[in-house]
Amino acid sequence: MAGQKINFYNGKVAINVLAKDIDNAKEIVQAIDGHVAVGVLSKQFNNAEEGIVEVNKWLKEIPTVSVGLGAGDPMQWEKAAKIAAATDAGHVNEVFTGAPVAVGMLRANNAKNTMVNSLISPTGIVGKVKISTGPVSQNGEAAIVDVETAVLMLKDMGVHAVKFFPMGGLKSIEELKVVAKACAKHDLPSLEPTGGIDLNNFKEILKVCLDAGCKRVMPHVYNSIIDKETGKTRVEDVKQIYEIIKELV
Repeated sequence: MAGQKINFYNGKVAINVLAKDIDNAKEIVQAIDGHVAVGVLSKQFNNAEEGIVEVNKWLKEIPTVSVGLGAGDPMQWEKAAKIAAATDAGHVNEVFTGAPVAVGMLRANNAKNTMVNSLISPTGIVGKVKISTGPVSQNGEAAIVDVETAVLMLKDMGVHAVKFFPMGGLKSIEELKVVAKACAKHDLPSLEPTGGIDLNNFKEILKVCLDAGCKRVMPHVYNSIIDKETGKTRVEDVKQIYEIIKELV
């Protein structure tokens, strides 16, 4: 089953975070008993080959890597897909149009353990989402569709998760509720709320997804838990998040 590298707490919840380096990643994994996918961003590499070498280094030290784009940059979609397919990293972030290609590349490489998410965005209208998140389509008129239709399209593609970004913290919470219900209704394996999530709103956002009946939830918690001086993700913050997860699940 895709995503089996990710160790979801009680089969339900993991988090997605960044780490400054492998040592920081190892600290994070230990702090949350492995219920985490640690991001390595494609944008930092000149080409996929560089990324493949680096991700394989990380995978020797931690169980799962989330191959990221880099601030949701759609121009990185192909590089991210190539890195994930070559390494079977465990998780890859994709734009809506790139996600099915990534699924195909993973299958062609027999990389069976990697989850693919697809980026869909809030619109300010509850029940409607933006799917034109690709490198070219982002520049056209916004493709705004019914959230259930978007989820069904992802199922057509063989994609495993919705990445709902940018949420702006609680700004899009009402929209998230409908996205979560659609994922549960149509049996999409996972939901990944992303954008502006911190220690203050993590519980509410996670609870919305669990209450809707989502099978698995993996919130992305990035800048809010990174120490600005060291560049490291704060282990004590990861431990606080873990306590919230244990409380809700």
